Amino acid sequence: MPGRAALSPSGPAALAVALALDGALGEPPEHVHPVVWMGRAVGAMVPPDPPGAGASTLLRGTAAALAGAGLSAVAAGAVAAGARRGPAALRSAVEGLELWPLLALRTLLHAAERVAGALQDGHLDLAREELRWLVGRDRSGLDAGLVASAAVESVAENLADSVVAPLLYARAGGPAAAAAHRFANTADAMVGYRDRHRLGGRVAARLDDVLGLVPARATALAVCLAAPAGGGSMRGGLQAWRRDAGATASPNAGHPMAAMAGALGVRLEKPGAHVLNASARTPDAADIGRSIRIARAATALALGGAAVGPRLLRTAPRLVAAVPGRLAPNAA
Repeated sequence: MPGRAALSPSGPAALAVALALDGALGEPPEHVHPVVWMGRAVGAMVPPDPPGAGASTLLRGTAAALAGAGLSAVAAGAVAAGARRGPAALRSAVEGLELWPLLALRTLLHAAERVAGALQDGHLDLAREELRWLVGRDRSGLDAGLVASAAVESVAENLADSVVAPLLYARAGGPAAAAAHRFANTADAMVGYRDRHRLGGRVAARLDDVLGLVPARATALAVCLAAPAGGGSMRGGLQAWRRDAGATASPNAGHPMAAMAGALGVRLEKPGAHVLNASARTPDAADIGRSIRIARAATALALGGAAVGPRLLRTAPRLVAAVPGRLAPNAA
């Protein structure tokens, strides 16, 4: 694993550079995209469980998940450590460039916009087709409401995985920490399916669950706070988050999705799996657009929180100690 220097936190400027590059350019081409490389490596190392899979399959999947996360961290950390020997501006530029491929805000929101546009024009088949860029489930039987629901869910869930999490991990441990998380998340997306990789993908799925605990909840909070940007309700988001966060099979995905459902005042449903904010109305194309506006505002809040959070943590003890009477002995 990378040393202490390689795990030094990225500064706010590096995070801003990464977001600016993502906003201006989108994701890098596939042949130079580190996350694409991660996915291909996982696919090669962890094939579907063979008949009679046992301990060897589990061990192979474990080694792939842990080694892949470690190697991703080492590679990213080595580049960051080299940049830290130069001027601060160079460090921010290099780390921002490293973090850029780990983000996918522009790609996510553009995909959601295409689904919304197709629904708005009444082209349900096209909307289902565009939805393939957001979800892996069977889309053939989805009506317009369920297509909109799937798109809104994907905006909320992927906001946590591919935007907020990289920002938070980079702020905590630099590109090395962000790359380790992104590998775990990619591995889970590739092999975290119980039907095909029950043993081979088990550790990848659990590692992603653990690393996603804080980002999922931070994203849910950001979505609630950003609700007014989409004409939504902060209170509704908080209520649905508290009530429905545990309704999904994933221990993390339900948090941002429930918050988004409540913020928008809509019912989000994955047939046969879960229903969030069940008493609300069915979403439509306009609600996808509203979720996009909330996601953009939530990203800005996450960036601000990542920038000032460490400083607040450092100053909190001094603020508490400065409370009048805190240090004064009680009168006898």
